Amino acid sequence: ERARDSVVFISTRQQVRDFWTRNVFSVPRGTGSGFIWDDEGHVITNFHVVQGASEATVRLADGRDYRATLVGASPAHDIAVLRIGVGFQRPPPVPLGTSQDLKVGQKVFAIGNPFGLDWTLTTGIISALDRSLQNDAGSTIEHLIQTDAAINPGNSGGPLLDSAGRLIGINTAIFSPSGASAGIGFAVPVDTVNRVVPQLISAGR
Repeated sequence: ERARDSVVFISTRQQVRDFWTRNVFSVPRGTGSGFIWDDEGHVITNFHVVQGASEATVRLADGRDYRATLVGASPAHDIAVLRIGVGFQRPPPVPLGTSQDLKVGQKVFAIGNPFGLDWTLTTGIISALDRSLQNDAGSTIEHLIQTDAAINPGNSGGPLLDSAGRLIGINTAIFSPSGASAGIGFAVPVDTVNRVVPQLISAGR
């Protein structure tokens, strides 16, 4: 329950220019998931959730919306750090686990916003470890966790949790010929997140 409150819904918008009038206006771009990282208002999500966006809104589990700023991003790890204001009572950060000691067959939980169905919980097991996956930019993301927990569009950036509710990964991709969950999802392991995120917060990259 605590981890659920720490999960956020992210919607992005993009600035476009009208070809005829030359006016610039903002249009919806996409949605995804994320989670509270610390008490400083940092929110973690996938880079591809915010890539190309000109603005992002973070919605908390209690329905409050906050404008987010981009702190830093690592396309190579598909990780981005956003920040929302700290002048209000925030949900607690997701408790951190480790990924170095994960085992195939271990039970896991995914929380996210598949197809806009906010704060959806799915469960499954770790199907494999140390997978590699090519992203849209043509680079390869290494050391991914493979899971059969249902992950669909909109789950990206949400947490993958162990049975104690600790973060073990960021749900980042699915393998699916149809576009829906085929029981093959991938998550960036938390040990990678724990290494990359502090650098993004301090240096932006």
